[in-house]
Amino acid sequence: MTHLWHKGAALDERVLRYTAGEDYALDERLVRYDARASIAHARMLYEQKLLSAEDFEAIRSGLEALADEHAHGLWHVELADEDGQTALERRLTERIGPAGGRVHLGRSRNDQVLTALRLYMRDAVEELSSGAAEVAEALDRLAEREKDTALPGYTHMQQAMPSSVPLWACGFAAEIRDDAEGLKGVQRRVGKSPLGSAAGYGTPGLPVDRASTQRALGFSEVHQPVTAVQLSRGKAEAHLLFEIAILMQDVGRLAADVLLFYTREFGFLELPDAFTTGSSIMPQKRNPDLFELIRGRSATAQACLTEALALGAKLPSGYQRDLQLLKFPLFRGIDIAQQTLDILPAALDAMRFRPDRIRLDPAIRAAEEANQLVISEGIPFREAYRRIAAKLQGSR
Repeated sequence: MTHLWHKGAALDERVLRYTAGEDYALDERLVRYDARASIAHARMLYEQKLLSAEDFEAIRSGLEALADEHAHGLWHVELADEDGQTALERRLTERIGPAGGRVHLGRSRNDQVLTALRLYMRDAVEELSSGAAEVAEALDRLAEREKDTALPGYTHMQQAMPSSVPLWACGFAAEIRDDAEGLKGVQRRVGKSPLGSAAGYGTPGLPVDRASTQRALGFSEVHQPVTAVQLSRGKAEAHLLFEIAILMQDVGRLAADVLLFYTREFGFLELPDAFTTGSSIMPQKRNPDLFELIRGRSATAQACLTEALALGAKLPSGYQRDLQLLKFPLFRGIDIAQQTLDILPAALDAMRFRPDRIRLDPAIRAAEEANQLVISEGIPFREAYRRIAAKLQGSR
C-alpha cells in the first residue's frame, strides 16, 4: 500500500509496525472529525481558486460518504494505512480518482491530525462536563432522599462534628460541579485552529485563508503564528487530562467514603445486588467492586496526565514523532472518566442509608458547646475550650 509520503523506496515492515504502533487503531475515533476538517479545507481551496468546483464537490461528497460508511462499520483504519489520514485519503482517491490527491494541498498531516484531535477534544469536553453535572444532580437527589439522615463528620478518621447525608452529598456535588467548570476551561486552548499551519511553518507561495477554515469548523480563533502550533502540542491534551485527574480524584474520594460506610463495621448504607458482585468462595459476600474501581481509576487518570506531560518535556521546537504518542494517554483518560460518569448516577440513585445503624459519639457536639459558652458567658473561646474538655474528661 502506498503511503502519503511514498517516494519509491520500500519500507521495512518492522519499521511500519513500530512507528505506526497502535496509532492506526486509535485514529478510528478521529475519522469523522478528519473528514469534516478535510471538507472545510477543500472548501477553502475552492474559495481561493486553488480547486475547481467539480473537484471540490467530488471531494465533499466522497468524504461525507466515507465518514458515514466508517460510522456504520463498513471500513476500518488498517495497519497498512499507517494512520487515519492515509486511510481516508487513499479511499477517497480510489473512489473519485485524481481529485482525491488534490485535497492535501496547503496542509500537512501535522496540522491535519491536530485539527481532528481538537475537534474531538472539544466534543469530549462537553460530554465530560455534562456527565459531571449529572453526577452532581444524582448527589442532590441523594441529599433530598436522605434529608433527615444524620451522619458523623470525621477528621483524622475520628468522629469530630455532627454532619448529615445532605451536607456530605452536597459537598461532593459542589466540587464536582466545580470540576465541570474546570473542564469547560480547556476550550480556550482547544479552540485555536491549527489548520493551515502545515508542518509548522505555513504554506509558502499558497494563498490559503486560515480564517475561512477556522470559521467553518467553529474554532474561536486562528492559532498564530504558525510556529506556535507545534509548540502547543500536548498542552491542551495535558490541560484536559489535568481536569480529568482532578474530577477522578473527587469521585475517587466519594467512592472511598462509600466503601467505608458500606463495611459491616460501619453499616451506614446499603447497595443493591445490581451494583455489587459476589465472591467465588464465600457465599455470604457482596463486594462493592464498582466503587473500588472508581477509587482505583483515579490513579490511572493521574498516570495519563503524567505521561502526557513527560512526552513533551525537553522536546526541541517543530514537530517530533514523539507527539504521536499523546493519543494513548489522552484517549485512555477521556474513556475512563466518561465510563465512570456514565455509571455513577445510577449507582448513587440505588444507594440507601440506614439511620438505624448510624451512631453519633455523645461528645460530638463539644465544639458547639464551647461556642455556646462563649456566647452565653462572654468568655474567650480558649477558656471555653478548656472547660468543655475538662467536663468531658471528668465524665469518662
